[in-house]
Amino acid sequence: MTDERAHAVAVIGAGPAGLFAARALAAQGVRVLLLNRDIKPGGLAEYGIFLDKYKMKNGLRRQFQKILGDPRVTYLGHVTVHTEGGALTVSELRAAGFDAVVFAIGAQGTKYLGIEGERLPLAYHAKDLVYHYNCLPPFSEQPFPIGKRVAIVGVGNVMVDIANYCIHYRDCDEVIAVARRGPFEKAYDDREFEDIEDAFDRERYTRELERIRPRLEAVGQDPGELLKALAARPSPWPPARTRLAFRFLASPTRVLAEGGRVVGLEIEENRLERRGERVGAVGTGERTRLAVDTVVFAVGDRVDPEVGLPYRDGLYVTTPGASEGGPAYRVWDPDAQARLDDVFVLGWARRASDGVVGRARLDAETGVKEVLAHLATRPSRPAADAEALVARVAERIAQRGRPVSYAEVQRIEATEKERAAADKVEEFKFPSDQEMLALLDSAR
Repeated sequence: MTDERAHAVAVIGAGPAGLFAARALAAQGVRVLLLNRDIKPGGLAEYGIFLDKYKMKNGLRRQFQKILGDPRVTYLGHVTVHTEGGALTVSELRAAGFDAVVFAIGAQGTKYLGIEGERLPLAYHAKDLVYHYNCLPPFSEQPFPIGKRVAIVGVGNVMVDIANYCIHYRDCDEVIAVARRGPFEKAYDDREFEDIEDAFDRERYTRELERIRPRLEAVGQDPGELLKALAARPSPWPPARTRLAFRFLASPTRVLAEGGRVVGLEIEENRLERRGERVGAVGTGERTRLAVDTVVFAVGDRVDPEVGLPYRDGLYVTTPGASEGGPAYRVWDPDAQARLDDVFVLGWARRASDGVVGRARLDAETGVKEVLAHLATRPSRPAADAEALVARVAERIAQRGRPVSYAEVQRIEATEKERAAADKVEEFKFPSDQEMLALLDSAR
């Protein structure tokens, strides 16, 4: 119809938050340009879920295929929005004429603890290792050697995934999960832990609970509850060769090295302290050493400070004093002390390392309500003008790089399925952008 009108929105990032945001916007008639850093969409749903959870990944891929097949959504992968070296900058996107610019780029920055030795060889950030074994370029192309004794700092679900990888896919003898607080504050899901329970060293866990018993009881925690629960749980059979242990009430203070290689992790013993309803860890000054040759930090992430959005303390700055589900999704310029009315952040770009796919979807759908409220204050344009805007920006991107359309993504995925069938494996992924681009260019 010639009188059809629409708004136009650029969504940056095609992980779960970006994809579900695109779907919610398109459902309201919005014309969406979806830009993604990686060639293939999916983000952490594609490259963050543990590598053998094919059913979960395929279920999400089917949902994403429907979103990307919507004619109101134009996908371009292999496109970066960055202050340096990107196809576009934030300023260029805002000046292009979109009614709103939505960032759902996840938490791509690395969160460091600031301790000595944490950037040594064989000291890794969990995100990088997850990207490596899930075959995300360029991490898939980089070597990640792992030693025999691995310390994983953190006790969330990411720890479980890293432990799973070390136990079942690498030749490790021992994995030690290092927790700043105690066993009652563990953050992993018990169902996720079932994937590594065959390696769980129950005797060492029992000894560890007895070692810290006085510190637990000092804050009213009874390790006997955990020991009863442990005794009631059947032991999986056969046991894994690698053994999994826990070290509670321990804060890393230094990664130890000799000859440039990791030889240990220095830790400070903690005690527990009640802070209202919460329990916190307080250092005692007592230090000891764990003899390990690899350290993986699974302590969360931060956003990328070089994207060009106002940044502070690991997060993009949003409207101060705003409530959840409201203006907290809008970006705030602290220098000008003003809200950027047309710029929004969703998902992990708003709150790094918060939850999993379901949480990202909820945050996207809640944030889109704020975007739609903003669009309601702006005049719509003829649908043909919205199409022309998307085409102009796509042409500008093509002049600066090699964007990949969704039709081309489908060609890559079809070839990967053929390779997997030929190799008789569950899944095959091209390990480099160069191989994917060569495949596409050869078909031209």
